[in-house]
Amino acid sequence: MIRGDGRYDLPGADIAWCPGCGNFGILSLVKSVLQELGKDPKEVVLVSGIGQAAKAPHYLKANVFNGLHGRAIPAAVGIKASNPDLTVIVESGDGDMYGEGGNHFLHAMRKNPDITCFVHDNMVYGLTKGQASPTSRKGFITPVQVHGVSETPFNPLAVAIATGATFVGRVFVGHAEEAKEVMKEAILHRGFSLVDIFQPCVTYNKLNTYSWFRDHTRPLPEGHDPSDRLKALSLSFSDDPLYTGIFYRREGEPTFEDVCGAYIREKSPLFTRKADLEDIRDFVEGKRV
Repeated sequence: MIRGDGRYDLPGADIAWCPGCGNFGILSLVKSVLQELGKDPKEVVLVSGIGQAAKAPHYLKANVFNGLHGRAIPAAVGIKASNPDLTVIVESGDGDMYGEGGNHFLHAMRKNPDITCFVHDNMVYGLTKGQASPTSRKGFITPVQVHGVSETPFNPLAVAIATGATFVGRVFVGHAEEAKEVMKEAILHRGFSLVDIFQPCVTYNKLNTYSWFRDHTRPLPEGHDPSDRLKALSLSFSDDPLYTGIFYRREGEPTFEDVCGAYIREKSPLFTRKADLEDIRDFVEGKRV
């Protein structure tokens, strides 16, 4: 059961995560962030793909779109474009977002849609029993990578900063207060926001544990200027410590919804055509063609 009195609670929900999973902490953070920002659940859409992290929206009382593996971002872009008044949040794992969804991740940032991506980064595939993910560390031994991972870990922050994301941050679920503030700023930012969230997988990743993340993460250097893109890029390459906080932020950039003619309110038939709910219901039920 999800505890608390918040309006995003779903009492009695059967949560299919292992005891101690870092996803519980992220679920609590997302719920707290949305409540503290005063977001009405009816105006929030949570979009996910496939994986343990992708189950998170199922445990919140809000609108949810659960798509195909790696396809959360294009669905989120379409949802936001068709109704810009919605708060659209993509919530999925490092495999789903950076692996299967890697191409969507890259090119969505170039469009700068006004969506927020919370990536549950546990450096392993948890749903499919512990294979290496794009962010797994070199040497990490899995049932598939029996001699240890040999590839260089994917660096989502460096890619995001270089590709054009207008808000890039990273947090550790074990540092809840810092994480909550960064996540709030990401939602409030107008444009594509990425927050990479370190969260341990207690079952399949015995290397990157809660204590490991505490020992290897550190807040960004005092006085860091998030508008300095080159400095942000440089800090994103730090391997030890792994910095947390808001690396990069650029305000005032046009969003995808601002510049794509099909979605501009004053011009698009999507926003001038009136649809009767009874007509839509009858069509869905097959009473009208």
